[in-house]
Amino acid sequence: MAILVNPDTKVIIQGITGHFGAQHARLSLAYGTKVVAGVVPGKGGQLFDEKIPIFNTVAEAKRETGATVSAVFVPPTFAADAILEAVDAELDLVVCITEFIPVRDMIMVKRAMEGRKTKLIGPNCPGIVTPGEGKDSYGGCRIGISPTYIHKKGHIGVASRSGTLTYEAVWQLTCRGVGQSTCVGIGGDPVHGLSHLDIIKMFNEDPDTHGIILIGEIGGTSEEEAAAWIKHNNKKPIAAFVAGSTAPPGRRMGHAGAIISGGKGTAAAKIAALKEAGVAIAPTPADIADTLLKIM
Repeated sequence: MAILVNPDTKVIIQGITGHFGAQHARLSLAYGTKVVAGVVPGKGGQLFDEKIPIFNTVAEAKRETGATVSAVFVPPTFAADAILEAVDAELDLVVCITEFIPVRDMIMVKRAMEGRKTKLIGPNCPGIVTPGEGKDSYGGCRIGISPTYIHKKGHIGVASRSGTLTYEAVWQLTCRGVGQSTCVGIGGDPVHGLSHLDIIKMFNEDPDTHGIILIGEIGGTSEEEAAAWIKHNNKKPIAAFVAGSTAPPGRRMGHAGAIISGGKGTAAAKIAALKEAGVAIAPTPADIADTLLKIM
């Protein structure tokens, strides 16, 4: 099993004819992902790479292909509308890769999604990967921009705010012969979809996930909220790394959401909360995998 997506998941790519969308559509197809449609308004009826049908709307793509998940590779100006179109089509999941979406647009999206069935990963995220069984984990489900070769099918769940550190943790595991159940990059924007807590809860309920890596960073309260739940409810070994220990207050570090303000959101506070919850803390990025494996 896995969480959110599996090798049978049918995927739509919104913005499939753009340079970035096309590039990663091809990489996902090469990985074995069931990309069944693209959506580009005004290009309905065309084919992507002479095999993937393109539709004008998400609703039409869903109706004709049975897709349940969409990846958004749409420019920032139009990305919020693209997400909401997928929500209105009642897809199960939207994975928004786009960065630089205005915060006001994402506040509007979050409000519009209240009470709806669709879940959102991102924006400004690497996406989600559930590795497959084949050579180099071929036959898995890759939605987003994660490098395919670093993944290996197994039993460790990864939830991360940082794309680069997601890849680092996954590669460390794979180099040690340890595979992953599902790897989720939740994104680093201040207003986003699924949180660390949401993903940790899913991993706890997934019988195929035996251990969990949580990667956080300064800014926001996602890690502290996860720690509060972990302290009283978690059933599986968890190791964490929190980036930004030396970040100066008031300065944004990389992600839009990575900013310490008003004395809140520091790495020290997040690490303290996670330690109190019984989470093993990796002292450096190079120690993420080994920190988990030592406690399993």
